[in-house]
Amino acid sequence: MEVTASMVKELRETSGAGMMDCKKALAECNGNMDEAMNYLREKGIAKSAKKESRIAAEGLANIFTEGNKAVILEVNSETDFVSKNEEFVNMIEVIGTSLLNSDAKTIEEANEVVTENGKIVDYIISMVAKIGEKLSLRRFEIVEKNDDEVFGKYLHMGGKIAALTVVKGANEEVAKDVAMQSAAMKPLYLNVDEVPADVLENERKIQKELAMNEGKPAEIAEKMVEGRIKKYYKEVCLVEQPFVKDGDLSVAQFVANNGGEVLKMIRYEVGEGMEKRNDNFAEEVMNQIKGN
Repeated sequence: MEVTASMVKELRETSGAGMMDCKKALAECNGNMDEAMNYLREKGIAKSAKKESRIAAEGLANIFTEGNKAVILEVNSETDFVSKNEEFVNMIEVIGTSLLNSDAKTIEEANEVVTENGKIVDYIISMVAKIGEKLSLRRFEIVEKNDDEVFGKYLHMGGKIAALTVVKGANEEVAKDVAMQSAAMKPLYLNVDEVPADVLENERKIQKELAMNEGKPAEIAEKMVEGRIKKYYKEVCLVEQPFVKDGDLSVAQFVANNGGEVLKMIRYEVGEGMEKRNDNFAEEVMNQIKGN
């Protein structure tokens, strides 16, 4: 029986296996969809599909650079235990270096990037089958710089936090110090101009309400708001923050004293904003053992 593209697509969507694996399974089973699914399950390829509903909020972030190009990415796993797995770490390196040599801008485009182990989407599925946990490329960003600019990169706790900066006019040591600042102090924005207008307006409203609740007249409260907004900027804007190595300087002043200017900052903290597992994984494993 001829194996058509639509058959391969249907089996791929059902099984979660890679395109070539689905095509081979259908060929081996003369186009019988049920038998092909069993074939994939027997080979341990289709089990990855069962993991799709699981929570993967652990994992690692990393940064790779080459010349004037860098990529920062986060790859998730279900447990912290797997994030220490050598094969998982190697997978992130393969994905990262492959993305570095691509022009991908979205996860959909990234999934189609070809690595030494096939397309990223198929490579991840194969690793899910091998490792036995849901794995996913959550996010990435490719950054390019000019010759008079440098990258600063810093990984905290082996990749639980990754920070990438681009600094113009200073050296890599300064850029790394700024990346470390970002990792440690968790700024939300690079500078004042990046703070969204609605976020700023909401903060002003909150601070005015606080001042008036303290018994201050409206006109006094308005003046107090401006001072508090400046304090807010020092908390959420990287270049406005006091520099961790010298609190008498802001980050912008520290970089300027070294002849530079911070142009970009990206900070990834693994699992931020995601639902976390709240079950006992060791207990889950024991339950599975008892059930077998």
